[in-house]
Amino acid sequence: MKQMPAEHEKTKAPEEKPREVSFEQSLKELQQIVEELEKPDVSLERALELFEKGVRLSEACRRQLVEAESRIEILLKRGQKVIPQPFGSEQK
Repeated sequence: MKQMPAEHEKTKAPEEKPREVSFEQSLKELQQIVEELEKPDVSLERALELFEKGVRLSEACRRQLVEAESRIEILLKRGQKVIPQPFGSEQK
């Protein structure tokens, strides 16, 4: 019976790791989660599941945004000085 917990842990581990999906897909899933959470008949257990998934997706989005910001700063690097610029600003 000691093997059962180990087997259970093996099947549970992939669920705990957030899968790598596109930023846009994560935002779409977050919107769906919000819509479902706003329904008055959602059970507490389902709401907790959705909230946990939303937190994981939100963290994945945050990491992707930080990575994108770092990449942009590297591209804008001039000499040894980084010149951060807002996304979408026009350079003159």
